[in-house]
Amino acid sequence: MKIKTVCIIDDDPICVYGTKILLNHNKDFGSDIMVFEDGYEALINLTSLAEKGESMPDVIFLDLNMPVMNGWKFLDEFEKLSLEVKPQIFIVSSYIGADEILRSKKYSTVKDFISKPLLANTLTNIYKSLNTNTPLAI
Repeated sequence: MKIKTVCIIDDDPICVYGTKILLNHNKDFGSDIMVFEDGYEALINLTSLAEKGESMPDVIFLDLNMPVMNGWKFLDEFEKLSLEVKPQIFIVSSYIGADEILRSKKYSTVKDFISKPLLANTLTNIYKSLNTNTPLAI
């Protein structure tokens, strides 16, 4: 199964640029990439898609530390949406501590944590984990 649409929620233009390049060079990911600079912008746009009955992204790469609405607040609000099929969310952060990992367990849509920067082999592992429903092997 090809992952058709990916959403990147991150305020760092360098990370976004690098992620887009990796996605465009990986045969398992489609070319549909949505980018939002903060959780609020993402929530408004994704809620609009849901209300129109349009497809959600298959995967969301979510940064935690952003202005306006951080990743945790985005998750709190996103989990309230009633969606038939929810995207798999991967938290992508430069800091991953035990508290963050424990906190993420309360969100049904969070698949795993990824340490920045996102790497090509990480995308391959994400694809494998989604298609075999196994934990991410990074």
